[in-house]
Amino acid sequence: MACGTFGLADAQPTSQAQPASPSNPWAAIERRLPPPGIELNAQQQQRLAELTAALKQAERDVDTLSGDDVADAHVLVKAVRLAIDHGEIYKPADLGVVNDVLDAARQRIADLRRGEAPWTRQTGLVVRGYVSSVDGSTQPYGLEIPEGLSDKPRLLVWLHGRGDRTTDVHFIHQRMRRAGQAQLPNAIVLHPFGRQCVGFKSAGETDVLEAVEHVVQRYGIDRERIVLMGFSMGGAGAWHLGAHYADHWAAVSPGAGFAETKRYNRIAENQLPNSIEQALWGVNDVPGYVRNLFNVPVVAYSGELDKQIQAARVMEEAYEQEGRTLPHRIGPGMGHKYHPDTLKSLLGEMAAAADAGRPRPQRLSLQTQTLRYSRMYWAQVTGLQRHWQDSRVDAAHEGDQVEVTTKNVRRLRLDPWRGAADHTVQLKIDGQALTARTSGGAVELAKQGESWQVAEPAKPSSTRFEKRPGLQGPIDDAFQESFLVVRPNPGDSSPAGRWAEGECRHFESRWRALMRGDARVKLPEEVTEDDLASHHLVLWGTPQSNPWIQKVLETERLPLRWSDGRLTMSGQWDGNHAPALIYPNPLRPERYVVINSGLTFRENHDRTNSLQNPKLGDWAVIDITRSPDAEAPGAVKRQGFFDESWQLE
Repeated sequence: MACGTFGLADAQPTSQAQPASPSNPWAAIERRLPPPGIELNAQQQQRLAELTAALKQAERDVDTLSGDDVADAHVLVKAVRLAIDHGEIYKPADLGVVNDVLDAARQRIADLRRGEAPWTRQTGLVVRGYVSSVDGSTQPYGLEIPEGLSDKPRLLVWLHGRGDRTTDVHFIHQRMRRAGQAQLPNAIVLHPFGRQCVGFKSAGETDVLEAVEHVVQRYGIDRERIVLMGFSMGGAGAWHLGAHYADHWAAVSPGAGFAETKRYNRIAENQLPNSIEQALWGVNDVPGYVRNLFNVPVVAYSGELDKQIQAARVMEEAYEQEGRTLPHRIGPGMGHKYHPDTLKSLLGEMAAAADAGRPRPQRLSLQTQTLRYSRMYWAQVTGLQRHWQDSRVDAAHEGDQVEVTTKNVRRLRLDPWRGAADHTVQLKIDGQALTARTSGGAVELAKQGESWQVAEPAKPSSTRFEKRPGLQGPIDDAFQESFLVVRPNPGDSSPAGRWAEGECRHFESRWRALMRGDARVKLPEEVTEDDLASHHLVLWGTPQSNPWIQKVLETERLPLRWSDGRLTMSGQWDGNHAPALIYPNPLRPERYVVINSGLTFRENHDRTNSLQNPKLGDWAVIDITRSPDAEAPGAVKRQGFFDESWQLE
């Protein structure tokens, strides 16, 4: 049911093809990413028509194949399809780029038909693909594979800079022909695509982690020796993924990339957004996760004359506020690029860190504001006292003794004894002594009032919901994992029905263009029990147009009532209003249900990756008398977060 086939610089806005009208205000929303291509002359149009015909045959051919390596061909076919559909031809020579990638796809299809996949044994520059868990699309990545690797090679993950026009087909073409600027001894270099231009956040974050795992599995990578680097937007990604997943890496080196929102965008006090959006900066802003970086070697880089040294200065301050010093290498006389000598020295530091291997700390720090990022090595926060506040765990263990201090934490899991037989351990948490017996090598602790006690692990419940890792909101959180769009049935002429149908179309189109894949889409009658078990449900419509919305409301678990065109959620609202929210699915409490929302950052926020952050909390009431635009789905009349028990605050 999905539309189509298969699934740091400022961008320039582009207009949609069809004119806007009162019944279709979404047509006036300008798409920034990807930008439109050039107008083609008659000869070029003829060439494009020939490529399109060849593409259709390749699509038919690849659909007949099966096996683990089919994604390596499929991803090339998909790249050509998106390039043609979105007009990603930016100069006449790009028709040759499209042709080259299509030729490579056809060669791989022919090889697979013979039962061969020679590129899986190839050295040098290789492009491969994998199937994303998020939307089921194939996503590309590039590799640099040197000759003579050991049986357990290392991995250098290199995150690319912003390229508004470097869509799939251009990324693939580059990665087939051009090596990067950073290599390490006995290491494969991985170039994740990261959904192209979302700052390695949202589904782009998931893309990096899944690409790493794909390469680890297929090339026997030593998991203890994975280094993360990046420059410009890739430097921002290295800050983000380095701080939020510090325990994944042997070392991290961010180069010249933003680290937070307010100061990078020079937002004055009188220009600040609402308090909910400010709180949501806590999803991605790295200073709020700085203590995680104390667990792993981190070396920042900036050009001496580069204005984006600002990010490293912000992080220097964050380190200093915690009594630490950020290692910061500065390229003399350099603008927005590496000094060759400084890069050589920096790569030497990364190689030494890879030699030492991923830290296995007996003493760790964990800092977060959300249970989405709740684990560091052998400690995991499984419950917060309150989301979007500074939350910390500092812990040390020696043998069977662990000492812990916490801030804003109400549940905690400790498992430094993984793999050991269950036994008795001694704990000291926030000054309180406890004796516990491990279960599966772990101990779970819960705070009641001011006292801690040993607890049973929290389990999903259909009768009592609590925010927990992977089920904590906000709305955008659903789009980092597997989701299924459930469209409304046609024919609902109510204001909310028309609005929801338009917003659904807008989300599907935006996801395809921005996130470089087709969302999974079904009509209500096509949804199965397997779908409920496998995906977060993204429900569009009203109780009249989408039976799944009615089913969820009938459980009376959601703090929402919606019937006869009126809704109750933090107040009473007439038929010119619609709800947008995320909640544990009462029909499958281990999954989310989302009602009437997609990604909450929109086209105007694509002008800089630093603004591609969540804009709505867990819930919102939308006044739909205001037309959707590039900033919002309508007038946001009220919004907020649910509390830690998923109730209205």
